Amino acid sequence: MVPKGDLAAVLASLLPAPGSGGLVGADALRCARALGVDGVAVSVTVGSGLNELLWSTPGVSTQLEDLQFTLGEGPGPEVAASGTAVSVPDLVREPVDRWPVLLPEALALGIRAVFCLPLLAGSACLGTMTLQRARPGPLEEMPLADAWIVTHALTAALVQDAGQWAAFAAAEDGSDFYRAAVHQATGMISVQAGVSLAEALIRLRAHAFRHGRPLNEVAEDVVARRVHFRHDDGDGRAPLAGGGTEGP
Repeated sequence: MVPKGDLAAVLASLLPAPGSGGLVGADALRCARALGVDGVAVSVTVGSGLNELLWSTPGVSTQLEDLQFTLGEGPGPEVAASGTAVSVPDLVREPVDRWPVLLPEALALGIRAVFCLPLLAGSACLGTMTLQRARPGPLEEMPLADAWIVTHALTAALVQDAGQWAAFAAAEDGSDFYRAAVHQATGMISVQAGVSLAEALIRLRAHAFRHGRPLNEVAEDVVARRVHFRHDDGDGRAPLAGGGTEGP
């Protein structure tokens, strides 16, 4: 069992160091160990409803967040939309039609169990905290209670400076975002194709999925004008419908 002191240390260090400019401090790997899981990731909702990866353990958890963002499916998107926690103790036993594209990809990463909790400020869901583990089985009562404590502390850390959070949520400093290129590319596609930002993101995701490329990589190509989206590219009605054209 993980000593309670480890969780206390994580909670005490969640606030960022003065002058760091960040929203969250602490060590995500230490947090994962304290909760008895292999990895943890926190994503928050920023301008235009896009999700931004804020804090994560390196490797599998970061890859899982990128997959969910690219595909638009998984526990994170479900929790962000509903504000209700999702627990999947064994991905192998999960019905394939729940997350038809994500499930095999997550299993290929070696993930067998995922647990996703909302970051709630009143009735508003500011983001999600996703825990993943390589072995199947439910999250036990004590680690689950501790995970909820961490979500509450994270939410408090995010909103402690209302001005800083408002600027972050409005994506006023997108150049510092992990997914800065995605934010920029979405806006460019919206103009190029004459569609809404939501539709532009669907088309960007579709293009990345169809070509088997990371979303950030395709977004960088859009920003560099190596990939363009035209008015007649896709109808945007299917979850992974849309298009783009390579070249100038």
